[in-house]
Amino acid sequence: MSKEVIATAKAPAAIGPYSQAVRVGNLLFTAGQIALDPATQKVAAGGIAEQTARVLDNLGAILEAAGSNLSLVVKATVFLKDMNDFAAMNAVYGEYLGAFGAPPARTTVEVSRLPKDVLVEIDLIAEVPGHVQASDDFVPFVAI
Repeated sequence: MSKEVIATAKAPAAIGPYSQAVRVGNLLFTAGQIALDPATQKVAAGGIAEQTARVLDNLGAILEAAGSNLSLVVKATVFLKDMNDFAAMNAVYGEYLGAFGAPPARTTVEVSRLPKDVLVEIDLIAEVPGHVQASDDFVPFVAI
């Protein structure tokens, strides 16, 4: 399968040699997003709740550009500067990713430092409906 790079001006531009997201088959893998305003490339004002909302807005824009959305997220990884911010982050996260019935699988870890000294970074894996690439070497799994 080939990979397709996804980019949108509605989310912060990549600031290094990476893509905002990559689609392979019907799966979309986003780069970690931090609380940057896409218009200014500056860190959003506020605490963990405001930064989490900005991150998820950015991720939503990337998913939309790829033909997906937050309801189709299957896995999230959350990096927190301080695990004491978990409850506040989780409340906002739930508004975005818990509203669709079955929330995605998630890993949350505390890290020593994040880019631009933000409080949270999140990356996602999501389904892209109706987007399946054919492959010459595809062998279907058959249960025995």
